[in-house]
Amino acid sequence: MVQMTMQVSDKLAKRIQPIGSWLPTIIEISLIGFKTLATITAAEVIYFLSTTPSAQGLLEYHISEQSQQRLQRLLALNEAGILSQTEQLELDELQQLEHIIIMLKAQVAKTLGN
Repeated sequence: MVQMTMQVSDKLAKRIQPIGSWLPTIIEISLIGFKTLATITAAEVIYFLSTTPSAQGLLEYHISEQSQQRLQRLLALNEAGILSQTEQLELDELQQLEHIIIMLKAQVAKTLGN
């Protein structure tokens, strides 16, 4: 793992400080470059992380019911073979986001197990 140092304004530092432990994940999610409605779900996740959840809170976290329904719809369309190109892109973005959340939860679970 690489350690990075950056200079930020005092005002920004005060905003970042409480979410410092979640900052790498927030940056990773932001770098996906969402181009579809998956942005809504990504914003949910970033907002959740900005509340500095406890480790247990993170393990129990699930996206909103609305986002879950959207994902289920995309999966059903994909299974039926009638997913549009835009919907495929959205599904891909949601899968990237899901992967990040799973990896983060695994890391937290491992830390709690030690």
